[in-house]
Amino acid sequence: MALPTHSEYEEWPGNPLDAARVAFGWLTAGDHPVAVDGRLFDRLPAREIPVDELRDLLLEQGCPRRVWDQVWAHVISRSRIEGGTWTITAVGLALPMLTSLAARLTERYADDPHDIHAEVLRGFLDALRTVNLAEGRITIRLRWAAYRAGHRALLDGLDGPTPKPPGFHTSEPASPSGHPDLVLVRAVEAGVLTRTEAELIGATRLEGIKLADWSRPPGLSYKTLSKRRAKAEHRLAAWLAEADISPDDGDPTGAAATTCQPARSTASNERRSQKVVKKGGGELANRAPKFGLQGRG
Repeated sequence: MALPTHSEYEEWPGNPLDAARVAFGWLTAGDHPVAVDGRLFDRLPAREIPVDELRDLLLEQGCPRRVWDQVWAHVISRSRIEGGTWTITAVGLALPMLTSLAARLTERYADDPHDIHAEVLRGFLDALRTVNLAEGRITIRLRWAAYRAGHRALLDGLDGPTPKPPGFHTSEPASPSGHPDLVLVRAVEAGVLTRTEAELIGATRLEGIKLADWSRPPGLSYKTLSKRRAKAEHRLAAWLAEADISPDDGDPTGAAATTCQPARSTASNERRSQKVVKKGGGELANRAPKFGLQGRG
């Protein structure tokens, strides 16, 4: 593979995700692109598959989640052993997911988004070294790690004043509204949900993954998983009600995160709120929450 010229270096993108896209393009250019043996995986063509075609095959509707896990386990294993080329390959396969996350995090962010995009990428790269390949749901785990890293960077950015032209006047940082995933991140931080529960709700409620397609732990039936999700969602709804996060405050996130919740009586919600607080180790009080979308600033 030919090395990039000096002029190509001068045009290197400033955004880290764009730079990753260029690097991935180098791997698939020319007569000998980086490829995988399709015979190693279920339902993929039995031939050498260039990695850009592999990405497109994974994104096809109906591609089984087990194939995703097989491919990611293979690519991550090679990245850990060989580094370089296969780490770039992993990033390239994940770019549709990573760019979507980065855009979602920064769509209402007034400052330069490059640092947040860089943190999304860093979170993903860190997860490549640590994710357990035997547990399944590899894509979801990688996505969650990337989002948490980007989310932390977003909150850091929102903690400071935003430049407001003309001159050097500043305005109060805007709250990160409109992102249901942020509710899940804060719920994990508050101890309302476990990481696995948040991943389950995020995947099956926000990403459109069917519950039957979610790779559940061995020995856990579909019915049991459905009940656990329902219990987690009721805890989340009770916590949101206690934290008073609602679309009436100009933030649609709480409603989006609990759209699938059945209506419950006020007394029932109060009882569940008390149970949530006992599990999370907190107190019921009429004060601003430490967590939740209104909890910073």
